[in-house]
Amino acid sequence: MVKDLTVQLSGKAVINQVSFDIHEGECLAIIGPTGSGKSMLVKALGGNFFSKGSIDFFSKNGRDPYIVTITQQHHFKNLSNTNSFYYQQRFNSYDAEDSLSVYDVIFSLDAGKNAIMETLELTGMSHTLNNPLIQLSNGEHKRFQLAKAILQKADWILMDSPYTGLDIAARNLLNMLIDKLIAGGMHVLLTTSPSDMPKSITHVVLIEKGELKDKLSIDDFERHRRNASRRKKRVRENFKAFEAIETLYDHPNFSVAIQMVDTNVIYGNRKILANINWKVNKGECWNISGHNGSGKSTLLSLVTGDNPQAFANEIYLFDRKKGSGESIWDIKRKIGYVSPELHHYFDSGISCFEIVASGLFDTIGLFRQLSEKQKSVVNKWMKLLKLGDSHKRLFNQLSNGEQRLILLARALVKNPPLLILDEPCQGLDQEMSAWFISLINDICIRMEKTLVYVSHYEEEIPACVTFTLKLEQGRIAA
Repeated sequence: MVKDLTVQLSGKAVINQVSFDIHEGECLAIIGPTGSGKSMLVKALGGNFFSKGSIDFFSKNGRDPYIVTITQQHHFKNLSNTNSFYYQQRFNSYDAEDSLSVYDVIFSLDAGKNAIMETLELTGMSHTLNNPLIQLSNGEHKRFQLAKAILQKADWILMDSPYTGLDIAARNLLNMLIDKLIAGGMHVLLTTSPSDMPKSITHVVLIEKGELKDKLSIDDFERHRRNASRRKKRVRENFKAFEAIETLYDHPNFSVAIQMVDTNVIYGNRKILANINWKVNKGECWNISGHNGSGKSTLLSLVTGDNPQAFANEIYLFDRKKGSGESIWDIKRKIGYVSPELHHYFDSGISCFEIVASGLFDTIGLFRQLSEKQKSVVNKWMKLLKLGDSHKRLFNQLSNGEQRLILLARALVKNPPLLILDEPCQGLDQEMSAWFISLINDICIRMEKTLVYVSHYEEEIPACVTFTLKLEQGRIAA
């Protein structure tokens, strides 16, 4: 039972006197638009954020219920018991050795070997047993956290947007797992989109602007959803503002943005990428597809300059062979990049303006004074992406979807010739996603960008995308 739950940030209520009950046999999904407070509500329910009001979870066995929260961003420590990882570390085989492995964490739970192996098999994680946590894919981290919760015998599992970053097979597997856990007596509460819900969901709580709008049965919710789809959709805008944005960097012309010749990436005995041959010409828009763990993030890391194994391969970026004298900053200046992994490593305690401005220098944070021209460009991009009211707000005061838009502004602020967008719509509601996809399509066409785009949802791929590279177990699928 939740009674008058309130959460404040900087004196403003982001969750305002929310009250609802969960009765025996009910399984609840929390639905709401981008910025509605869904993630904050889950954090507060899990005791991970200070709140006012009362929260009472029931447990059948009479003891205090054990509650596990599975968030969108994964958190773990290294062998020195600190969480001081840096972004490129996951691609550096030597540094990654400082990360705990799946084996280290799972067997520390003292749940018994048989139970551990059965749970890893159930969650599809058996093949990752010896992998460092830092090298797990986004989808694998979700299943890893779920396996931990099962082995810890959690009474309640609170899941914040668990489907983000998962391919179709992984989403189906997660649905099966949730249904099976609920059938076995575990209580599950999750935030999600209307399109991703397990069959065991019985009720939906609707949240808007931090307030409870309704609690509906799943049947009533489906009727509500059909009615809502008939409402007037957001009108697509004419982005004449592109022409008003000043260019801060003059990028040399090129013919080929990316070319890989028989490219391989190997960590120990594991071959992550095998014999990749791929060419992206200037102005082309590509979709990279493949299941979780197929090698998509590793492929992109070779382009962005974050993977040292790029220098051991024949790779050309912007008509120049990698390792022929250019610096990592020369490469990054030409690339605008958004990904779930990059999102994870940002300092959440700095302002949104500073994060957008850091894109001018390709740093994780702002460490330089800006000129008036640079400030003007940052402001114009934030206004274009409807982020003008977020200048002084701290990054951690925004929803995950709003944070993703801030990172998109950061990627665009230097007007790079190549955009690499890895799952950019994570955390955005359906209406916001449609607007975002339309925006990216316009940017690529009007500003003649080269695009590499990753999404597990076909409806999220912009219309400008006309080429596809599909990976299967680190190889290009025939």
